[in-house]
Amino acid sequence: MRVFLTGATGFVGSQILRELLGAGHEVIGLTRSIAGARALTDAGAQPHVGNLEDLASLRAGAECADAVIHTAFDHDFSKYAASCAQDRHVIEALGVVLAGSDRPLLITSAAIMGAPDDGGPAVEQLFTVRHHPRSSSELAGEALLEKGVNLSVVRLPQVHDTVKQGLITPYVALAREKGVAAYVGEGKNRWSAAHVLDVARLYRLAVERAEQGARYHAVAERGVAFREIAATVAAGLDLPLISLSPEQAPLHFGWFAMFAAVDMSASSAWTRVHLGWTPEGPSLIADLERMDYSQED
Repeated sequence: MRVFLTGATGFVGSQILRELLGAGHEVIGLTRSIAGARALTDAGAQPHVGNLEDLASLRAGAECADAVIHTAFDHDFSKYAASCAQDRHVIEALGVVLAGSDRPLLITSAAIMGAPDDGGPAVEQLFTVRHHPRSSSELAGEALLEKGVNLSVVRLPQVHDTVKQGLITPYVALAREKGVAAYVGEGKNRWSAAHVLDVARLYRLAVERAEQGARYHAVAERGVAFREIAATVAAGLDLPLISLSPEQAPLHFGWFAMFAAVDMSASSAWTRVHLGWTPEGPSLIADLERMDYSQED
């Protein structure tokens, strides 16, 4: 297929790019810079200049593709609501182009943010606004599904290697700034995780399957206790490990407080069987242990 890929030079997108090219697909990669265009050309992809604010550029990229994978997102958490609204507009714009065809649109959701009421891990079939703070992306997807667009969703956990680890990357920076690695209460809340190469392979399998309405969990580990994450970071930075009360957390963590105590455990049992996906990469803790903490972002 000829795939239009947003976020093609990003942490996850750049690995999806390699995965797609390695499987024989052509890739049109969205980039907003000359350096990004050069990197895409060197990788064997066709650069497409544009950005998330320029919806016309996104529609143009989608028009000449057999499939679209959308991974780009503005990760400035100081304007999180605005970023989510922007993502909704992007998904709507891509959907307009693909409506009336069977061409698949695979979108990304960071919606593994809560567990069912029984306390178990989140599952692929669960979707409510209450359980998923970043629900605008999937709500936009639901609207497109109602219009017949061949849309499916990949939900991301903490995607990691030895350089980046999702929300843990800003947590490391915060620990360095504060001089302590902190968790809330007993730190028993769990975060699901997967290595970036496993995640990239899942995207390829999902876009190739092109199953309308499917939701996939790119989860290798269903839940790593946040206290274990904090302890590993504390060891890596040679900092004290401390527990904070729920009342102390907002002052210490700032914007990160909305994530610090939440349970983000998730199952990928259905995804594994449905796509034949078996994660093979190292664990989150293994990557955190091998990280070079002397390098600041």
